[in-house]
Amino acid sequence: MDTDLLTRLNLPQIAPGWVWLVGAGPGDPGLITALGLSALAQADHILYDALVDPALLALAPGEKIYAGKRAGVRSCKQDEISDLLVMLAKDGKRVLRLKGGDPFVFGRGGEEAQALARAGVPFRIVPGITAGIGGLAYAGIPVTHRDTNHAVTFITGHGIDGKLTQLDWAAVSRGAPTLVLYMARKFAGEIAQDLMAAGRAPNEPAAIVANAARADQQVILTTLEGLAAAAEKAPALAIIVIGENVKLAQDLSWLASAR
Repeated sequence: MDTDLLTRLNLPQIAPGWVWLVGAGPGDPGLITALGLSALAQADHILYDALVDPALLALAPGEKIYAGKRAGVRSCKQDEISDLLVMLAKDGKRVLRLKGGDPFVFGRGGEEAQALARAGVPFRIVPGITAGIGGLAYAGIPVTHRDTNHAVTFITGHGIDGKLTQLDWAAVSRGAPTLVLYMARKFAGEIAQDLMAAGRAPNEPAAIVANAARADQQVILTTLEGLAAAAEKAPALAIIVIGENVKLAQDLSWLASAR
């Protein structure tokens, strides 16, 4: 890491007894912010999620603690993670909580920040690029485009109980032309049926972006009607997008030529 560059940027230091909640971005380790890189260089302990690229962890001299947080893979319980953050900070350590994407976008960063606030532990939030924006960009799908949509809705596919999110799908359907769904592959067929029942066209463009912004990224272009079958073939780690801007991927897909 270019520590001279970080010094020239005049980035803030992690004080002992603090916790920084940092978003690593989706996939590509280059998508972390300069502030996130600075935190990696300073932290005594790094609690990291399964989706964090190992290349980022290699830049961190502090102790690495695996926290998991990936569907179908054993993870630490949320209370355990929060308690460990509090304990380390109260022991005077500089603590980095490194999360994939953005801590405050379906990343449970809000819960961890609440636990720190209740315990009187000072903390800082360092935003990251969320997969629903950055992952789609790596697939050549703009999350907004003035010719297709002036609004976008971000949705999580399942709730805390692991079941399909209970939403007013008719209202969701009317609310925005473009829908971006996290953690929804398992329920893609049910969601598609609910949206079509609410009036969305069966031939509306849809895409599944699996392993977004990674070397093994896979983009499956389909329709709302074909979403269930496409999801059955897709890897578990996937973002789903529904809307006319999916068509732009045919012209704007750039990742393969950049390799």
